Amino acid sequence: MKILPSITTTRFSPLYFDWREKIIKAKELGLKEFCFFPTCLDKNERKEAYELFKKIRIKNIPLVHLREEDMDFKEIEYLINNFNAKAFNIHSQSEHPLHPFIHDYSKSKRKEIIFIENTRKPLDEKEIKKLGGICLDFAHLENDRLLENEKFNHNIKVIEKCHIGCNHVSAIYKTTHLDDQGKTRHDRHFLENFSELDYLKKYPISYFSDFMALELENNLEEQLEMIDYINNLLKK
Repeated sequence: MKILPSITTTRFSPLYFDWREKIIKAKELGLKEFCFFPTCLDKNERKEAYELFKKIRIKNIPLVHLREEDMDFKEIEYLINNFNAKAFNIHSQSEHPLHPFIHDYSKSKRKEIIFIENTRKPLDEKEIKKLGGICLDFAHLENDRLLENEKFNHNIKVIEKCHIGCNHVSAIYKTTHLDDQGKTRHDRHFLENFSELDYLKKYPISYFSDFMALELENNLEEQLEMIDYINNLLKK
């Protein structure tokens, strides 16, 4: 299992780092591989990011979060051909009931490497099996275990029957907070203490895929320290 740092683009951390700064920092650190979450980037911004990736000679971006509203099949091919992308994750269509996805990813020739993430709605086994499987987000799963037991039990049953193609990892706080939709949560995309990763020990090795992305807004130096911590944690 390979654990990878990520370039994120959300803006909810206590100390926000612009995605351009993160790309520059990746060059300074000599990184040639990371995952990419262009969650808040439109097409023009993503084009700018890809040019920056080429400029600093990034060879591998194994996992990319697809923006369902505007990432088409052509962009998927571009990421595979230029950055050796191995997997893509999307949210369930149930997250957007009033706005069907523009593109039916189940019709993509790359559907076997597109994985549905466990998010706010219960996992849909039929939907998952039209694609490559599940992108298992451990923090979302742990949040459900703590706060939404019925959903957690449902998702565990689905997880046991489906292929897990990739993973996300975020922080689990001891205290709760309200997210941007006013919902109480323990999971966050900013880590303050390594102990906020200890929940990973609760889950069986079968839930871990070949590679796992840190979905955290922390800077890259901190992410590299977290990777060492997780590797040591899972060895114990």
